Amino acid sequence: MAREIGTSSSIALDHAVELTRTGDLWLFRGPSLADRAIRTLTNAPVNHVGMAVVLEDLPPLLWHAELGQALTDVWTGTKHRGVQLHDLREAVVQWVNGYGQRPWLRQLDVTVTPAMEDELLREIARADGLPFPRTVALAGRWLRGRVRRHAPIGVTYCAEVVARAYQVMGLLDAERPANAFDPGTFWSGDKLDLLAGARLGSEIEVRTQTPS
Repeated sequence: MAREIGTSSSIALDHAVELTRTGDLWLFRGPSLADRAIRTLTNAPVNHVGMAVVLEDLPPLLWHAELGQALTDVWTGTKHRGVQLHDLREAVVQWVNGYGQRPWLRQLDVTVTPAMEDELLREIARADGLPFPRTVALAGRWLRGRVRRHAPIGVTYCAEVVARAYQVMGLLDAERPANAFDPGTFWSGDKLDLLAGARLGSEIEVRTQTPS
């Protein structure tokens, strides 16, 4: 049975982490020049996206790609740049306090089967550690995707990581290049054609501090 999608416009971080399930999206908007450049290039309201991975006996995790190496990658047990699997709560706190970002949660309404989880784990094993491209290379990969051309393997960026995860889980058409996606593609203002009867809820802003 599919779970209900939250309708609150704002929730506390601990509550958001507790609600999060595999496939939920975490979106971020920051103030840096690089953040603004990404939003300008893609005409998007956000500059970063990650996907929740919630497996039995593990804390909620965040699958994403970034330039930073402040947190330990749960998959390898090391700190590195690029594609990483982080403790979800630690990652959000780092993006808020360390990078000055605002976070939102979008819940995925679909039954994630064991077969989907297996495909996701194979994708994590394949992609973990891939480097994040430089800004010019990132723009080139995305523009190549916009004309339906697959980019070479070897580097990857955040939206590409999430798109590929959705594709291997059977939630997105695998014929569309993963590098055609940008963070704004996963915002509700853009039409995202999901498969398997899946749908995404509206953005829920996540509070990392208790309101005074």
